[in-house]
Amino acid sequence: MSTAFINARLIDPASNLDAPGAVLVENGQIMDFGAHLFAQGVPSGIETVDCGGHILAPGLIDMRVFTGEPGEEHRESLASASEAAAAGGVTTFVVMPNTQPIIDDAALVDFISRRARDTARVNVQIMAALTKGLDGHEMTEIGLLSEAGAVAFTDGTKAVMDAQLLRRALTYSKLFNALIVQHTEDPSLAAAGVMNEGDLSTRLGLPGIPTEAETIIVERDLRLVELTGGRYHASQISCVETLDVIRQAKREGLPVTCGVSADHLSLNETDIGEYRTFLKLSPPLRTEPDRCAMIDGLADGTIDVVVSGHDPQAPDTKRRPFEQAAHGAVGLETLLPVILERVHNEELPLTQALAAVTCRPADILGLPAGRLAAGAPADIVLIDINKPWVVDAAALKSKSKNTAHEDRRFQGRAVKTIVGGKIVFEE
Repeated sequence: MSTAFINARLIDPASNLDAPGAVLVENGQIMDFGAHLFAQGVPSGIETVDCGGHILAPGLIDMRVFTGEPGEEHRESLASASEAAAAGGVTTFVVMPNTQPIIDDAALVDFISRRARDTARVNVQIMAALTKGLDGHEMTEIGLLSEAGAVAFTDGTKAVMDAQLLRRALTYSKLFNALIVQHTEDPSLAAAGVMNEGDLSTRLGLPGIPTEAETIIVERDLRLVELTGGRYHASQISCVETLDVIRQAKREGLPVTCGVSADHLSLNETDIGEYRTFLKLSPPLRTEPDRCAMIDGLADGTIDVVVSGHDPQAPDTKRRPFEQAAHGAVGLETLLPVILERVHNEELPLTQALAAVTCRPADILGLPAGRLAAGAPADIVLIDINKPWVVDAAALKSKSKNTAHEDRRFQGRAVKTIVGGKIVFEE
């Protein structure tokens, strides 16, 4: 089957393409693309889809998504997460190992892969556990898990505190060119903290989490990266101090990358307001200068990727006093709008903003997607960059509705999502 997506504004961050054109898709792959198809027209007899002049770009890749499957499907299943992803223009997402049972065995990686193929509308990749049972004491079988299909290794919402274990993991991972992903928060410093430590936490009477809880872990980890040469990714950073540390490590040529969540680009600690538990996140929302620093970090290339940090929580774990509520917010459907908000605010150019959710995560994970190229998977998204809309939590595709952006006005969203050449979402 051949389909041509015509009358589009093609944007490919990997090649800095921004021009009118068309994309020709056949058997799930991009066969041809570019302005010449716009000028000369597509071959006769091929089905065409008129894009109406909207942006046609590689589908988004989200490197940090939590689901409830297996074990807690009432929060989110792979099927419902994929529905949310498709509605948000995300064509590939990476699930975390924090499930029941924990994804620390090759058989479980295979199970999730098969389950996703059977039920999910989009591509699902897997980060396996770095330590058995996520307990931080014994390293998993990185080689076997890599062979089973794991794209990276992490303990999800837990930092690996045993420096010797992390050193061995970074050393061993080099044999497989595996990526080690760290949740950068020292649990002893975070302790019972529930929001950013500062004047606001004091006024609200809530225990705080200092930025040092993040920075100290990153500083230690980068010493181990320097010692071992292993590939390291800081999953979500949130403060100026951490950004400066990573910037220096990159200047020194260390194999280090990092991400930031969309929520930390668009919200700060004051948005918590009257103890809004949907904004209780890990890492916590920081100050306005920290938020602005994250945007600057994206602009100068220190921050490589933007993630949704999609973490669905059932109502009974969120509608509690702030200190007792669970961390996390859903974000698959608001990832792209937050990125486009940075463009509309003239904080980032469009191509650079989209690179953080397309070619950069693809390169870090070694995936063939994330770019418009002949032979690449036909995973693309049609974006109406000017479409106004309001986030309605009840209308979200996710089973859980704990969005940090409820009732927020955005400009721009995905209007059509294509995976393997097939339309999986259409507004």
